[in-house]
Amino acid sequence: VVHIILDYSASMGFGKNVTKFDYGAMLGVGFAYLAMKENEKFMFSTFSEELEIFQPRRGMPQLAAMIHHINSLKPTGYSRISEAMMQYRKIVGSRAMIILISDFLININEIIDALYNLGMGGSHEIKVIQVLDPLELKLAIEGDFKLKDSESGEKLRTYISPRLRQQYQRMLEEHSAKIEEVCNKLGIDFHLITTDKPLFDSFYEILE
Repeated sequence: VVHIILDYSASMGFGKNVTKFDYGAMLGVGFAYLAMKENEKFMFSTFSEELEIFQPRRGMPQLAAMIHHINSLKPTGYSRISEAMMQYRKIVGSRAMIILISDFLININEIIDALYNLGMGGSHEIKVIQVLDPLELKLAIEGDFKLKDSESGEKLRTYISPRLRQQYQRMLEEHSAKIEEVCNKLGIDFHLITTDKPLFDSFYEILE
């Protein structure tokens, strides 16, 4: 069985040309399509503050139901990833492939808990895909800005200086590196993908 788990918390709605949620959804549909071509069962789940789970099935009707579900979603709420993966662990049966797609822009301890919940025992093949917008990665802006937290709604006026940009980039790099380090410990395949990367290139990288 192929398990595809997609984060649809509010921060996933960020993006100018394509949102992180849309990009992550396209990756998820791609994995479902590959499973369908191999005549494998696949199941699709989404989480934000709650975890929603589809039953594992084969074939085009399952893929169509998955796409319909994605199209009905709007990124919202706060990512309760640790809680969601604790619940998810209970439904994963025998050896499976699990694909977890998120921006992982939450407290690192919650992420570590979630990864241990999924990865303990090492019997599953797990791929963790961190999807970020290029602007988040580089913060290629300077000057006065009013920033809004997409999940809490909190607003902050700030001046983005070159020094602040460097500090932000270092913190984000450390955050992603910590996720990758935990994944490596657990035998999980980690990939950081930006939404400006052609989708087929991302697939090629993830499937290598």
